[in-house]
Amino acid sequence: MNKKAPAGNHARLEGCPLSAAFAAIGGKWKLTILYWLAHGELHFAGLQRRVAPISHKVLAEQLRELEADGIVDRTPTGTVPAPVIYQLTPYGQTLLPIIESVRLWGECHLQRLSALRRSDAMACSTPVSRRE
Repeated sequence: MNKKAPAGNHARLEGCPLSAAFAAIGGKWKLTILYWLAHGELHFAGLQRRVAPISHKVLAEQLRELEADGIVDRTPTGTVPAPVIYQLTPYGQTLLPIIESVRLWGECHLQRLSALRRSDAMACSTPVSRRE
């Protein structure tokens, strides 16, 4: 057993499907990591460049958790310190519709925020009249 590999998130799963989902794919970086792996296998360094500004340590932790949950597969390409390839497992690929839905929602959210900022800025362009 690998000492660095986490036990997974099974202790927090006690009966709640949302808790189980967020334990597996929640957090600041996991969906972004999964998004890039959905486009194909990547070496650690390539993944780190795409997910930047994630630190080496945090990326390694997130990948270990995803691997422990059976979502990501880690394949060494030779002897240590050979590059390692990460890819989605067939189980991880079941997350693709969820990842795409979250991406689309985020795109709409960014457009909404942009529209709100524009309307707020325009509200300040109305001249102030003197009150009597």
